Amino acid sequence: MAAVNHKDTYKAFAVFLIVMGILYLIDKFIGFASHGLPWVMQKDNLLLYAAVIFLWFKADKSVGIVLVSIWLILNIGLVIALLGQMSAYLLPAALLLLGVILYLVSTR
Repeated sequence: MAAVNHKDTYKAFAVFLIVMGILYLIDKFIGFASHGLPWVMQKDNLLLYAAVIFLWFKADKSVGIVLVSIWLILNIGLVIALLGQMSAYLLPAALLLLGVILYLVSTR
């Protein structure tokens, strides 16, 4: 059995904690909301920051992909608004295609 190495997971989580600490301190001292940036410290965007950090630092991208997927589900209204009229057909087709691909990959 192969040895499990969690070093990249610890590194990604450490970077996430550092970034969150820096953002929190900046928010307390300066205040993002007072500068027109209240979205920086919203809970769902913190999930996106974690996803990007885990995708960047972790060799196994599954955690980052799951976090991005959760962020997309939580912000489905934003995704639909950005797609505009195309969302009527493109979004359901993309979801079906993604589901089929994931199913086929998982059954191999």
